[in-house]
Amino acid sequence: MNLENHNTVSAASKSEYEKLIKVAFILSLITVFYNLIEGVVSIYFGLSDDTLALAGFGIDSFVEVLSGLGIMHMVIRMKNGTVEQRDGFERTALKITGFSFYILTAGLIVGSILNIYYGNKPETTLAGIIIAGISILTMYLLIRFKMDIGNKLKSDAIIADANCTKTCFILSIILLVSSLGFEIFKIGFLDIAGSLGIAYYAFKEGKESFEKAHSNKLSCSCEENDH
Repeated sequence: MNLENHNTVSAASKSEYEKLIKVAFILSLITVFYNLIEGVVSIYFGLSDDTLALAGFGIDSFVEVLSGLGIMHMVIRMKNGTVEQRDGFERTALKITGFSFYILTAGLIVGSILNIYYGNKPETTLAGIIIAGISILTMYLLIRFKMDIGNKLKSDAIIADANCTKTCFILSIILLVSSLGFEIFKIGFLDIAGSLGIAYYAFKEGKESFEKAHSNKLSCSCEENDH
C-alpha cells in the first residue's frame, strides 16, 4: 500500500469513528431525555392514581438520568481518543446514583409496608400499562443500537451501558406485569409486589454503581452476570 492509499484509509477510518461517536452521543442524549420525560409522567400518574409501583418506576427513571449523564460525559471524552478509565466526574456521578438508588429502595420498602398496613391500593394502573409498554419498546431499541455501536467502536464502556440498560428493560416488564395484573384482578398486593420488585433492582443498581465508582474497569457487574 502506497502512502496516498494509506492516508485515504486512515482518513476514512477517522471519519467512520467520528460518525460512530456522534451516534453514541445521540443515543446517550435520547436516554437522558427519555428518562426525564418518563420520570415526570410516571410520578404524576403514580401519585394521582395511588400506584406505588409506577411512582417508584418514575423515581428510578430520574436516577437513571444521573447515570446517563455520566455515560454522555464519557462519550464526549471518547471524541479525543480512547477512554480506558473513568474520570472524577463519572465516579462522582456513579456515587450519587448509587446513593439515590439506596434511598429509592428504602422508600419503596417503607411505602409497601404502609400500604399493606393501611390496605391502600391504586385507583387504576392503566397509565402503568401504557408507560411500561412504551418503555419496553424504547429500552429494547436502545439496547440493540448501543450494543451495535459499542461493538463497532470496540468500546467496553458503551457495551457495558447497553448491558446495564437491560435492567431498565426488566423494570419495565415488572411494572407491566404488576399493573396489568391489578387492572384485571384488582388485588392491591400486586402493586405492592411490583414496588418490591423495583426496590430489589434499585438496590442491585445502587450496589453496582458504587462498585463501578471504585473500579478501574469500564465493564460493569451487570455485564459480567449476563455471561
